[in-house]
Amino acid sequence: MTPRHYTSVLDLTREETMEVLDRAARLRHEWHADHKVLKRLRGYTLAAIFEKPSLRTRVTFEAGMTQLGGHAIFLGPQDIQLGVRESIADVARNLSRWVQIIAARTFAHSTVTELAAWSRVPVINALSDLEHPCQALADFLTLQERFGQLQGLKLAYVGDGNNVAHSLLLMGALLGIDVAVAAPAGYAPRREILEQAQRLAERSGATISVTQEPREAVHGADAVYTDVWASMGQEHEAEQRRQIFASYRVTAELLAATGKPRTIFMHCLPAHRGEEVSAEVIDGPQSVVFEQAENRLHAQKALLLWLLGR
Repeated sequence: MTPRHYTSVLDLTREETMEVLDRAARLRHEWHADHKVLKRLRGYTLAAIFEKPSLRTRVTFEAGMTQLGGHAIFLGPQDIQLGVRESIADVARNLSRWVQIIAARTFAHSTVTELAAWSRVPVINALSDLEHPCQALADFLTLQERFGQLQGLKLAYVGDGNNVAHSLLLMGALLGIDVAVAAPAGYAPRREILEQAQRLAERSGATISVTQEPREAVHGADAVYTDVWASMGQEHEAEQRRQIFASYRVTAELLAATGKPRTIFMHCLPAHRGEEVSAEVIDGPQSVVFEQAENRLHAQKALLLWLLGR
């Protein structure tokens, strides 16, 4: 059978995404109840390909496989050198004869899609320059837990229109959640992502909007989200970006501009306190950033089980 992959938020339907989120919520409850190791993936191995360093992604995938009774093999930049020492196609054809599932954290999105094209086992996008779908699963799981439902919520994203923003737009539109993005001129989400999100929103009833005004974006928001201004691979732009994004910092004043006292603050981490967010916000009572980080574990466990039919 042709495997199901998760290289993009759009690889799952709305119903399938909710199925994964609901199972993630159950797995979270079970883990908090007794920390019992499940045996659903006994004998299964995950190959984790990492071109970029990671804390949350690596630990949550490896810990998740262990908690499900399986095993994970970490393959760093010097282990396989995708496309240099060996072609991406050959890596995929080799790995899929030895392991049951692959997760890849890469620079180019095309690396993930090429792995999926040649693999006989499911491939998960653990982050690429275009999308971060596993982070979006954890984020919407967090929203569901905090508010008891997803319908009727508004999520505001302030900052760089990057891979995280792309996946939030697509998943919000897919699930019927309003998403507003505030980004400086030249740093908005990619046009093709916005067009996809708009088409999805027309079917789900969601509203998608993009502005250059943070206060406009956050008005009425249940959650305000941001990310670092310079992602991995953009370090040479860091100083220039600090100047461009200075007015996009999430502060207590901006959080109050939502007009909702229950608004939460979200960040995918790692964070630079004093740059994209003030310390009083990220370390304050409205912050759920560590709940998001924990939910990477539960969301990815649910995704692993779903893709493997377990």
